[in-house]
Amino acid sequence: MVIWHVNFAFMINDRSYSVAERFMRYVQIDTQSDPASTSFPSTQKQKDLSRLLAKELTEMGVNDANTDEYGYVYATIPSNTKKKVPVICFCSHIDTAPDCSGYGVKPILHRDYDGSNIVLPDDTTQVIGIKDYPYLAEKIGDDIITASGTTLLGADDKAGVSIIMELADFLLKNPATKHGDIKILFTPDEEVGKGTAKVDLKKLGADFAYTLDGGPVGTFEDETFSADGVRITINGIIIHPGYAKDRLVNALKIAGEIIAALPKGELSPETTSGRQGFIHPVAVNGISEKATIDFIIRDFVTANLEKHEARLKAIAEAVMQRYPQATMQFEVQEQYRNMKEVLDKYPKVSAYAEEAYKRTGLTVKNEPIRGGTDGSRLSFMGLPAPNVFAGMYAIHSKHEFVSMQDMQKSVEVLVNLVQVWEEYSDQ
Repeated sequence: MVIWHVNFAFMINDRSYSVAERFMRYVQIDTQSDPASTSFPSTQKQKDLSRLLAKELTEMGVNDANTDEYGYVYATIPSNTKKKVPVICFCSHIDTAPDCSGYGVKPILHRDYDGSNIVLPDDTTQVIGIKDYPYLAEKIGDDIITASGTTLLGADDKAGVSIIMELADFLLKNPATKHGDIKILFTPDEEVGKGTAKVDLKKLGADFAYTLDGGPVGTFEDETFSADGVRITINGIIIHPGYAKDRLVNALKIAGEIIAALPKGELSPETTSGRQGFIHPVAVNGISEKATIDFIIRDFVTANLEKHEARLKAIAEAVMQRYPQATMQFEVQEQYRNMKEVLDKYPKVSAYAEEAYKRTGLTVKNEPIRGGTDGSRLSFMGLPAPNVFAGMYAIHSKHEFVSMQDMQKSVEVLVNLVQVWEEYSDQ
């Protein structure tokens, strides 16, 4: 059965899942970020959700909820214990990925999923099924939310946003649940790599953090890729094409040769998995006179980035040798680093999370992220921040989906987590 209406809460096992209502409202607000923008946030429409979240937190009873000029949302749920407890922050990002349209999202609730293919009604060629997404076999009986077939859903990371908002509401309504100061942080522009660019950690005032930006139920991630960006700029020789014989050196063609010379069976996203790194061209721009190729370089071992970059540079230089009149610049920019390098210094941050999972009845699946989160940068900025599951799957695509039961389990993990920190803290 498919239900289209979106302003509701529903009952499962005699419990109201208002996290579903929050989520289905939030995903209809277009917050897609723009990697080509030079403003911050990269799109002003992200602030539409920021303002709504600050307003809803205020209405819950959070006295200091606010959003700033950059679209960040800050809020505090005050401590209700006499113990001295480290200040814990929960963080999610409000923007959705540029990879797939986030405009006009129509969330659809599929109650009591029965294991059959889910055909999305606005584009019936878009089919979500167990064959392509085996994880769905574990979700039979769950309530699944998808988009309608022409957009992404926005579970990345509005699932995380909804979970944190539900946590805030629960803690404010249940003062018997003991906890220290809890900070809430919602960030813009995570999907374009700028989620922490303007964050005010002094204003936030947290000791440790957890991002809610993960996938299937039970996953816990304290390790990410380390990441660099590389830009290769090729300067060719331009002349009128009618008189170009033996004189024109086409920068675009050289760029094409460099891309064609990349390894075919290794070191690319489509040929790697697990802990294998890669070299990945993501954009080519230019004209005959001058062209650029942008790459992302990824590996779990930070030292391997330099090796991958040296190999890429050697490939480019070999191509350039065939064009002695052309010149090349090779620029490397650090993007983020494996947060495990920081988190290993604070073992209780992960240990307390694993205890919370166990109290929720979950088996912890500790897996490295083949990507990065705001937590990667926050960790190196002095705020250690591993990643908790939010239930999202098939992210950045029209097939994106989330289980409401998974989201609710994440809320329960956070409720247990704040209590673990309180229990294990000194009097």
